[in-house]
Amino acid sequence: MANITAAMVKELREKTGAGMMDCKNALGEAGGDMEAAVDWLRKKGLAKAAKKAGRVAAEGLVALAVAGPKGVAIEVNAETDFVARNPEFQEMVATIATVALEAGADVSTIEAAGYPGGGSVQEKIQATVAKIGENMTLRRAAQIVVPAGVVGSYVHSPVAPNLGKIAVLVGLKSEGKAEPLAALGRQVAMHIAAINPQALDAASLDPAIVERERNVLADKARASGKPENVVEKIVESGVKTFYKEVCLVDQPFVHDGSKTVAQAVKAAEAEVGAPIEITGFVRLALGEGVEREESDFAAEVAAAAGTKS
Repeated sequence: MANITAAMVKELREKTGAGMMDCKNALGEAGGDMEAAVDWLRKKGLAKAAKKAGRVAAEGLVALAVAGPKGVAIEVNAETDFVARNPEFQEMVATIATVALEAGADVSTIEAAGYPGGGSVQEKIQATVAKIGENMTLRRAAQIVVPAGVVGSYVHSPVAPNLGKIAVLVGLKSEGKAEPLAALGRQVAMHIAAINPQALDAASLDPAIVERERNVLADKARASGKPENVVEKIVESGVKTFYKEVCLVDQPFVHDGSKTVAQAVKAAEAEVGAPIEITGFVRLALGEGVEREESDFAAEVAAAAGTKS
């Protein structure tokens, strides 16, 4: 039998909003598997769908650089938020983003690329580590390129131009006017930063994610005693609702809730003077998917004593 700690129960509660005992039971049923426990709670109607974003635990900065029809976003991690406020660290991260415009989105290629002033990007990072005294890593990079049009961009919680906690790029393919197209791109990028869609559209979603959602909806409907022909209809309706929650083009536009993002883009074509296609997007949130080891003394004591936390 899996050892279910108070810290695990706490994490599941934070993920799902379910009650403590329900979380403990779910973890027991799932053998300690966190994602399986989430599904168990959802099938029981005790939790909503888990969000894609992981726990943000790493420090550092995300940065972006855009030049014409190309944009890149990078994440450079450090050990403390204090370093993220260091002007030298900020300058280095911003410069690496501009290097990535030419080098592309492969981390090893960026690290090997030349850093302005001499040496490679990796050598610059190592020199900054030695000077500041904290470990630093170029964790990831991503890019958006459009054949014609603009790459819209937005940085949330900026500490300096194009540096912050969340960086978004979105490609808008169009032969229309650049100025209104760029304004639309920024609005869509702001929407992505706020809502965090999982995919551009239903066709872009990972089939495994859709299948998992179908299974949860079906098991939940069957548990409530619905016949199979009704279960099928409930599943199809639920999947459509799921698409509206996680697919960018189907989401209500944050700047005008009466329209979906797709409808808002279509409406903008009149001002832009040409058709517009969203080709893709990138959203980097600092530390997303990385967990820093934290000491929760109260939870550790409770777990050791076998009591609630």
